[in-house]
Amino acid sequence: MADFLFFMEVLVGGLLSGIMYSLVALGFVLIYKASGVFNFAQGAMVLFAVLSFVGFMELGLPFWAALLVTIGLMVLVGMATERFVLRPLVSQSEETLLMATIGLTFVIEGVAQLAWGVDVRNLDLGIHDEPINWVMDATGMLISQLDIAAGIVAGVMVASLALLFSRTKVGRGLRAVADDHAAALSIGIPLNHIWMLVWATAGVVALVAGMLWGARSGVQFALVWVALKALPVLIIGGFTSVPGVIVAGLIVGAIEKLTEVYLGPYVGGGIEGWSPYMLAVLFLMFRAEGLFGEKIIRRV
Repeated sequence: MADFLFFMEVLVGGLLSGIMYSLVALGFVLIYKASGVFNFAQGAMVLFAVLSFVGFMELGLPFWAALLVTIGLMVLVGMATERFVLRPLVSQSEETLLMATIGLTFVIEGVAQLAWGVDVRNLDLGIHDEPINWVMDATGMLISQLDIAAGIVAGVMVASLALLFSRTKVGRGLRAVADDHAAALSIGIPLNHIWMLVWATAGVVALVAGMLWGARSGVQFALVWVALKALPVLIIGGFTSVPGVIVAGLIVGAIEKLTEVYLGPYVGGGIEGWSPYMLAVLFLMFRAEGLFGEKIIRRV
């Protein structure tokens, strides 16, 4: 019984982490679905967003005011990225667009460092990283209050965006743009407006993801690499599927925790860092489009 409870504790912790991976991956999916661009700068946007939020509070703004100001800032960042980076290169190859977002990564990191410095900051969301007492008393499992709260926030946001882009007029426009840009333009869908909205949404998603990860591990430049954990999620779930990144995030979160606890001691530890990538490699070998992605057939 004790072994089963420990297994469940590890599993639940992994699933909660996986929801937050899904939130980071969602920013990639939204942009890729709308424009076919893999936004390598999403990690830098996560860092810039949460650094700005903490910076505004250090300047004296209360929590909610800083949050609203930062949301507005990230909307502007997303819209400016679409207007001045994506739109001038819209007819270029995928490789060119990828290189542009890599360059954008360094620009955003430099602006963040210039504006807010490089010191590690603590972010207090009013929720302590402590076990939930009644859960511990009832089951013996150590489930963190912060993990539960972060999982709920991430889950609600992912579900809301999934519904928004699957059940609304904007979502139908997004799917039309993703299927065929020229056809979408021909029936009057405002392509630039859709792209701008998606990039602005990706900026807000970056802020929420940054706040959740910053509250757990501190606001620091290492948050840029959180985006790398989203890569296995994207590969497993599919680059164009919002439900896919939700399922894949849960899989990745569970796999990394379970392998670290149960297999790590046999290989010297550290398996948590690379086991999701090994799983992603297997998917690339046998199901490259992911669980829910669309199979792409190219004529040559």
